[in-house]
Amino acid sequence: MLNYIWSFLIITGIIYASFTGQIEGLNESIISSAKDAVDLLILMAGVIGMWSGFLNIAEESGLTKYLSEKMRPLLHFLFPNIPKNHEANDYICANFIANILGLGWACTPTGLKAMKALKKLHEDCDTASDEMCTFLILNISSLQIIPMNMIAYRASYGSPSPMAVIAPGLISTAITTILAVIICTILTKKRDDVRRYHA
Repeated sequence: MLNYIWSFLIITGIIYASFTGQIEGLNESIISSAKDAVDLLILMAGVIGMWSGFLNIAEESGLTKYLSEKMRPLLHFLFPNIPKNHEANDYICANFIANILGLGWACTPTGLKAMKALKKLHEDCDTASDEMCTFLILNISSLQIIPMNMIAYRASYGSPSPMAVIAPGLISTAITTILAVIICTILTKKRDDVRRYHA
């Protein structure tokens, strides 16, 4: 469906530009957008590569294991069915820390590893488990104390106060994260009650 929507918007834009004499501006916009896309791709590749390396260093040094132990009460509350020393705890912890620091791109490798580790707990099931759904929703809500990526974007585009997004970002992501925890807790409990009833 999205393919049709995007195709419609592109064709409509080209036709409108042709009839209003703005086809030259359209060409310049296309070239500029293509350049920006390539620059962004290179930047993302560099950032993801750097944070993937940091993640490997943190794993080898035992830092993720130490942090996951400190966050164990929170992780157990959010994911009560994950075993105490399971590797998923380490990846979820690293993902949460990257999210809190606003390093959205750094969340990708840790999030994928966390999902793979959570899948190992339910290899006999073809649907997403409660833990996988909870992790995905919390990842999307993305509590951020310092949105580093957004600050970097604002600074690179000449914002006079790139740090101004910290307070509104913290408020909005705190609200979404709290709502995500409440919703996940309610739905998980309701699903457990249904399972016990049918058992």
